[in-house]
Amino acid sequence: MIPTFVIFLREGIEASIIVAILLSYLSQINKREHFRDVYLGVAAAFVLILVGGIAAYLLIKQYSGSNVQAYFETVTYVIAASFLTAMTFWMHKHARTMSKELQERSDVALSKGTRMGLGVLAFQAVGREGLETMVFTLAIIFASSRQAGTPVHGKLLLIGAALGLLVALAIAFAMYRLGAKLNLRRFFRVLGILLMFFAAGLLADAVQNLQGLGWLPFGTHVLWNSSSALTEGSNFGDVLHSLVGYADHPTVLQGAVWLLYVATSVAVFFVLSRPPKHAPTKRAEPVS
Repeated sequence: MIPTFVIFLREGIEASIIVAILLSYLSQINKREHFRDVYLGVAAAFVLILVGGIAAYLLIKQYSGSNVQAYFETVTYVIAASFLTAMTFWMHKHARTMSKELQERSDVALSKGTRMGLGVLAFQAVGREGLETMVFTLAIIFASSRQAGTPVHGKLLLIGAALGLLVALAIAFAMYRLGAKLNLRRFFRVLGILLMFFAAGLLADAVQNLQGLGWLPFGTHVLWNSSSALTEGSNFGDVLHSLVGYADHPTVLQGAVWLLYVATSVAVFFVLSRPPKHAPTKRAEPVS
């Protein structure tokens, strides 16, 4: 529940903010008749992502327990971790200029005189976030269901996703209605760091799969065995595993990959998050 809440909250806020910016700008320039185009683009993106996600899940479910499932899971983990890393740094870089960029693209779409332009813009923006969310959700489902004796908590995952999306929509609606220009940089910074731990766990899962397939036959020594205290199959252990990659008997390579990724990504993120240092102004020389 918690992993899907975090993912849908983060992705939902970004997608909702994009839609809110588009609607707010159209309202400012008295082009409210184009609201319908934006809504159609958003709806098309939702339908495409929902159908694609269900189809992908049902397809891989047919190969349950086989190497094909392990291959698909591994690829999903790597792609999801890559998306998480890329989107975190992208949002940090473009948070300040996102509104201006969307307004410029809206002007271009309107200047072409076609109603489809804004719909396509909304479809692209929301579709990108939806695609990422679909990959993350599949990764969470796989990370949860792969644990021995652990059922997929479908209802809890769905509740977490719905709550995250509702909170995201509420924030975006408040921004649109109240005209508040909220500074979400700190929010995305904190959530970005949390999601990097989630990405590290996905990479550790990918390593475990590859070691199980015999593709990485080194670093297989078990670092510790904490299954007697907290198993991955327990409710709390499953949440920790899905959120930060907790393992009750990780291998050396799993631990090394997890630690290297977290240390590197968080360090780079903190460095890039530092405010720029202003060069000291030179004192004017007295005129003799």
